[in-house]
Amino acid sequence: MHAMQYEIGLPADYDMGVIRERVATRGHALDDYPGLGLKAYLIRERGVDGSAVNQYAPFYLWSSLTGMNGFLWGGGGFQNIVRDFGRPVVRHWTGAGYEPGPSAAAVPRAASRRTDPIPADADPGAVVERALAELRRHAGTAGVHSAALAVDPRHWELLRFTLWEHDVPAEGDGTAYRVLHLSAPHLDDIPAGRHW
Repeated sequence: MHAMQYEIGLPADYDMGVIRERVATRGHALDDYPGLGLKAYLIRERGVDGSAVNQYAPFYLWSSLTGMNGFLWGGGGFQNIVRDFGRPVVRHWTGAGYEPGPSAAAVPRAASRRTDPIPADADPGAVVERALAELRRHAGTAGVHSAALAVDPRHWELLRFTLWEHDVPAEGDGTAYRVLHLSAPHLDDIPAGRHW
């Protein structure tokens, strides 16, 4: 599993209906994309769910690197983002674990992304093991569709991404997003549990 996200910042007065229409008319294009575990079409909207910004920020879990590479530079769809918005920075993390939640059969409406640094003096293996144990507990929370843990070893950062059936809980879990559409053609190819 490989996690990936790019964030496209939009002006404060941007009509987010444009993004909603884009996803409504084009989102289905990845509903059967080879190697794609899931793509959550995410937005943050200024003044909604505590967001101070407008943003389009799709998040991906890839079941194969071939699929990810085909999407990014093989004509698989990323060229449309570059054409319409310019070339954004694409963040990526190596998958460490995945857990379906009690609402795995539901259509998720919200998502959260939490990132935490791995301290320079910490044993990264021990930190990841603790985070995986926490991921298992977290994934059992009512309303969780699924949750993934990934690591950026360049910046030594943990990422926890969660899809929620309804809303991100009031106590928060990092950055909150609205899910406009979910393409999940090969989500079943991402094994539950630890990924090594």
